[in-house]
Amino acid sequence: MLSAFARAFKTPDLRKKLLFTLGIMVLFRMGAHVPVPGVSFENVQTCIDESKGSQGLFGLVNLFSGGALLQLTIFALGIMPYITASIILQLLTVVIPRLEALKKEGQAGTAKITQYTRYLTIALAVLQGTGIVATASSGALFSGCSVGSQIVPDTGVFRIATMVITMTAGTTVIMWLGELITDRGIGNGMSILIFTSIAAGFPTSLWAIKLQGKIGDGWVEFLSVIAIGLVVVALVIFVEQAQRRIPVQYAKRMIGRRAFGGTSTYIPLKVNQAGVIPVIFASSLLYIPSLAAQLTGSTAGWAVWIKDNFTRGDHPIYMVVYFVLIVFFAFFYVAISFNPEEVADNMKKYGGFIPGIRAGRPTAEYLNYVLTRITWPGSLYLGIIALIPMIALVAFKANQNFPFGGTSILIVVGVGLETVKQIESQLQQRNYEGFLR
Repeated sequence: MLSAFARAFKTPDLRKKLLFTLGIMVLFRMGAHVPVPGVSFENVQTCIDESKGSQGLFGLVNLFSGGALLQLTIFALGIMPYITASIILQLLTVVIPRLEALKKEGQAGTAKITQYTRYLTIALAVLQGTGIVATASSGALFSGCSVGSQIVPDTGVFRIATMVITMTAGTTVIMWLGELITDRGIGNGMSILIFTSIAAGFPTSLWAIKLQGKIGDGWVEFLSVIAIGLVVVALVIFVEQAQRRIPVQYAKRMIGRRAFGGTSTYIPLKVNQAGVIPVIFASSLLYIPSLAAQLTGSTAGWAVWIKDNFTRGDHPIYMVVYFVLIVFFAFFYVAISFNPEEVADNMKKYGGFIPGIRAGRPTAEYLNYVLTRITWPGSLYLGIIALIPMIALVAFKANQNFPFGGTSILIVVGVGLETVKQIESQLQQRNYEGFLR
């Protein structure tokens, strides 16, 4: 990986793209520290100091915003509305024929779906911004904070509207910055901004573990976490790169006097076909019961049970339900994102077949069988990685944003691997250009 970056900096045009990308990342992090107009910065810092780092769904959104949400900055919503809009459009593509037809139209259809994603992102940003501002005004953003109700001193309509518009504009600017990286940088703009947000919290989380440690002035815990982190990163890289390759043979076809086809290829089925989506789904769904209990203010038995079991990430019931939901959503997302019947029909249309398997329905059944078999270890792997921050919450008294586990490490490693592939592909392209010249 380091050699790829070193070679990229030696290439003038790639060096410009890398420096441009780094400049956008710095600008993005600067925006994450500019408070929204109408927010009491001193009270926000007081509440952050008093909180213990466990904020439920707010903690998840805060992770994707690089800590900007709980500080109520102009980039408080971060990239989360865009992620939600992308997931919704991807799910709707399966059930709405019009979107499915657009997806099959190639680049023009993809551009249209991207435009829909932008519109939906702005709509979601308005909704989420309104919810965050209302939550902050009521003091529920930091539960138990002594000055939580004084975060927004002026709760007038004009002030609230200004805050919502500012947050929505911040999300729009983030989308624009991501597209700039995709067009003029090294690519994968949105993914790189997510990577920047999550990686920005790593030093703080690690140093907090050292300060809270008791053995050897905290250095034993600190070094232990670093060692565990290296093992987890190696495991994530190994599983993220793992794939089952289904061999495919294309028969020869005679067109006139020329023969076409007869080539061999494969269908790569990743062990973790669902990526980080199941973890996001499970985290969001688990927050709904505690949110309902908080908004209703009920003191009934069900509300007390939810507050005792679903508001603490280190509770055994919470961890078991979280693990089961991740496994379920892994199978659910793979089922809607990979269609064995469609793959089998395309193979049959172009004269392809899997050796030893008949074309058509038997091929679809075989692909479904293999996909189910490899999704089991992938889903269990996701559940184990997602539980690491909760185990660390007990072992090291860390917060739920423990750096080496859960959503953070999956995204950081995944984006890092994809970025290296992008750089290597562009380096390879320049080698070919030099050869042709």
